[in-house]
Amino acid sequence: MESPRSPAVRRYAPEPRPADLRAGDNDRERVAAVLGDALADGRLDHEEHDERVDALYRARTLGELSALTADLLPPEAQPLRTDVRPVAAFFGSEERSGRWVVPTRFTATAICANVKLDLRDALLQSSHVTLHVTVMGGTLTLIVPEGVRIEMPASAFMGGKKNQVPPASPDGPVIEITGVVTLGSIVAKSPKRPRRPWFRR
Repeated sequence: MESPRSPAVRRYAPEPRPADLRAGDNDRERVAAVLGDALADGRLDHEEHDERVDALYRARTLGELSALTADLLPPEAQPLRTDVRPVAAFFGSEERSGRWVVPTRFTATAICANVKLDLRDALLQSSHVTLHVTVMGGTLTLIVPEGVRIEMPASAFMGGKKNQVPPASPDGPVIEITGVVTLGSIVAKSPKRPRRPWFRR
């Protein structure tokens, strides 16, 4: 009989949904700013604003916070985004930026189009994210913050793969880019550092 401590019978908690992830103080500040704007332009009256601010400071998860602004802004302008829908662009452009949750497995498609995924303020759902891409005659640009490591085993047929992200600690988070690039390109890079002034007083 196997011991209760045996790896064969060990049970692990399921991965939390993006909406169930814990919210931080910066997340609350983003939502509070939207509520303040809604009060100022009359979309919320004072009573509604006070009710939502009270709920804001009681909220523990990203889902509870995002519900407070769902009727105030369109999906692409929300201060927090917990949807995990794939990003796709066909003969156009698409961008995902701001404070959004990057699921453990994510899909992006660019067909004769440009897709930009900005992860500078994003929250990775796990320490190893797999980004599956389909790029045909287009460009997919990935901007990652310092400390994130990029692996790019995606196949390229008459296409390019550029990893411009500086080497990071092997213990840090990893984004693995898989999929196919045909007559297009994938570019992974870090954000530009601010320019220093020519002189100091």
